[in-house]
Amino acid sequence: MIDKFISIEGIAKRYPAAGGGQTTIFEDLWLSLPRGEFGCVIGHSGCGKTTVLNILAGLDQPTEGAVIVDGQAIEGTSLDRAVIFQSHALLPWRTVMGNVAYAVSSKWRKWDKAKVRAHAQQFIDLVGLTGSEHKRPSELSGGMKQRVGIARALSITPKIMLMDEPFSALDALTRGSLQDEVRRICLETGQTTFMITHDVDEAMYLADKIYLMTNGPGAVVAEIVENPLPKDRARIDLHRHPYYYALRNHIIDFLVTRSKSFAAENPQHDHRNVPLVRPGLAEPALVPQPSGVAVPGAAQLRAR
Repeated sequence: MIDKFISIEGIAKRYPAAGGGQTTIFEDLWLSLPRGEFGCVIGHSGCGKTTVLNILAGLDQPTEGAVIVDGQAIEGTSLDRAVIFQSHALLPWRTVMGNVAYAVSSKWRKWDKAKVRAHAQQFIDLVGLTGSEHKRPSELSGGMKQRVGIARALSITPKIMLMDEPFSALDALTRGSLQDEVRRICLETGQTTFMITHDVDEAMYLADKIYLMTNGPGAVVAEIVENPLPKDRARIDLHRHPYYYALRNHIIDFLVTRSKSFAAENPQHDHRNVPLVRPGLAEPALVPQPSGVAVPGAAQLRAR
């Protein structure tokens, strides 16, 4: 049985268009991710990547379809799903400890102050901010602020960590350092993570599966790329791996060429059986997506 810890089932998002009618950002979108894996959606601006993440976070609702996490339909926000945004979104009047402790106390309301601080400290240490507990956001660099955001997200032990291009505003060295930290933490903790990005190299380094979306409006998931690079891959020698260029060229070719022409060239694209591609390893295989899964709360979402 295929593990579908995250299961996005036939969702659509439409907005009213000027002059009447509707604009369809995407429709009949199917996507699944097993527990403990790192999934990354990549595509051009306007394809609906952030909208998909917001729906998964419970911050937005699909026009049609359902999103199932661990057997339950999403019907709003939850502390089971933590979001790391492009901007750090920290409370400016709280210290590093205060920001992380606030998240911890929001989930475990009966814990006393000492237990909350001890739990928060574990995650401050995990992201390398030991000694900065009493600093406020105005005293931190951009990279340190994002570390606080990561610590805050992990501190509530979420089922899923959602990441909305969290490193896009950082310089290259800081971005690389934080990518290393996120990869290390996810490998050590088995954290299920769903991320959106424009950065091909970031997706290759971090993700187990890379979902390629066509251009919007009317975007679809065209392919699921299974990362052929080893699980214990290291940034310093990534480019030396025999599958590196096959993977990179495949994704860039899609973004530059096939994302624009996909709809015209594949009018009968089966949204529920998206090709699973292993660049450098094997021919595409079809990945059947869930159909008609009966779970509590799904009916209301499907009927919306």
